[in-house]
Amino acid sequence: MQVDTWSPPPVLLTVDLVILTLREGHLSVLLVERGEDPFRGMPALPGGFLNHDGEEILDAAHRELDEETALTSSWVHLEQLAVYGDSGRDPRGRVVSVAHLAIAPGLPDPVAGSDATEAAWFPAEAVLSGELELAFDHRRIVTDGIEHARTKIEFSSLATAFCRDEFTIAELQQVYEAVWGIELDTRNFYRKVQAVKGFIVPAGTARRSTGGRPARLYRAGQETMLFPPLIRRASSVAEENTKGKGE
Repeated sequence: MQVDTWSPPPVLLTVDLVILTLREGHLSVLLVERGEDPFRGMPALPGGFLNHDGEEILDAAHRELDEETALTSSWVHLEQLAVYGDSGRDPRGRVVSVAHLAIAPGLPDPVAGSDATEAAWFPAEAVLSGELELAFDHRRIVTDGIEHARTKIEFSSLATAFCRDEFTIAELQQVYEAVWGIELDTRNFYRKVQAVKGFIVPAGTARRSTGGRPARLYRAGQETMLFPPLIRRASSVAEENTKGKGE
């Protein structure tokens, strides 16, 4: 009786990196220009193949980030986002990608290297809208990463990391508007922020002039998880205006 010998199918493993920051008040994503086929010349996420020398996945992610953008682990903290393995996602064959996400303030201009000919920050909205076409399935990965970021600032104090040590509530609101991509009602946002115990604390009696009357300054509090959370609502200002007319 003949016994068939099973052999595993050829599958390649890559890492892709969604790096998000705020640039000039806009949510931005780090992209590279591919320097080789497939998709030569197209913008794509930084990333590449896992080395076959026992390299760990997270180590590969940091290596690719350093090689393609010159950003190191001292600048960003990478967390695993999701795994993408659709059979047709890469024309080179069956390639599974482990995507990683980093959301960090104050990131510098990247420096291209390795198989990337250029690295730069791009408006996240240009990717989400399809105005900027990305290689592979990277638009889907960016979309998932941004949605994760939007959810994260609902439940964590991450937004304060994008503010100065002392900030006004209006400046904090600008961070939420940039990440969520919506305009918020100022009075409603102020009430919600003040209702979250330990989220922000007054910076003494300090105030900053904002063109009108001086606004009170705050610092990040000790709480890292927000309760109640600042739940995002798509309608925001329009919803508040409608409620005001009906009262």
